Amino acid sequence: MSNTTRELESDCAVQDGLEALELVLQPREKDLGGFSVRRLLPTARRRMVGPWIFFDHMGPADFPAGSGINVRPHPHINLATVTYLFEGEILHRDSLGSVQPIRPGDINLMVAGRGIVHSERERPEVTAVRHRLHGLQLWLALPEADEEVEPAFHHYPGASIPAVDVAGVPVRVMMGAAFGVTSPVRTFADTLYVEAHLRAGQALALPTAEERAVYVAQGTLSVGAAAIPEHALAVLRDVPGVVVRAETETRIALIGGARLGLRHVDWNFVSSRAERIDQARRDWQDGRFPKVPGDEQEFIPLPD
Repeated sequence: MSNTTRELESDCAVQDGLEALELVLQPREKDLGGFSVRRLLPTARRRMVGPWIFFDHMGPADFPAGSGINVRPHPHINLATVTYLFEGEILHRDSLGSVQPIRPGDINLMVAGRGIVHSERERPEVTAVRHRLHGLQLWLALPEADEEVEPAFHHYPGASIPAVDVAGVPVRVMMGAAFGVTSPVRTFADTLYVEAHLRAGQALALPTAEERAVYVAQGTLSVGAAAIPEHALAVLRDVPGVVVRAETETRIALIGGARLGLRHVDWNFVSSRAERIDQARRDWQDGRFPKVPGDEQEFIPLPD
């Protein structure tokens, strides 16, 4: 099928002689039961970008009345999830008792730490009518010193996320500090997450980070002489003065931050220790994780 159904990676720095561009990752399409996502991280050649270890682009998916996303309770350890929507709504519930609709512009940060369980569904008012879902779901690996912190849930309304105009480009600093502003969203390591919406022909000088990558959620972007197509993740080297330019109307997400050590990933579990993941698998299999209040009847079984 097309490139969106398999992972294609090209070392553009070698091919094009561009100092800034290290790698371009194309998404792998994943079926999550009723809708598909484009998965960019992790890959065989690039496991992480800074602390970011998982990157999914959901939709846009259109659901008829009576249907929608229905992700049953499942566990996480040693990571933090970040959910951000362009369109639609998700109803988050977790084993701490949190119940929170996620709407466009908001950021939901769920810190799994030593272990948490959550579900992602939709309110009856949403599923009763035709609706659309479109957004990003990302995971942050926690520094080793924070992997076993107490689980926590933080909701940040869209109005609390700083927005700035950078040479005519509207930018939101979702996490970390950039362009003279700092996001209120909690971080554990040096973390960068920025969103920008560029008109055709506009350019944006990117903030620096030890590791960083720019995702083209919509449109076409160029880095020097290289064109970055829609739904691709361009991994950038740590060089100053990198400028991206929109060839068409383009929405981008810039992620990055401090380089962390090796992390193991197995299903919904992330850890610096393989034996910790083995323990989490046994705990889920044996029912030792906490239940989600109000959503206790179903769960996703441990995969083989």
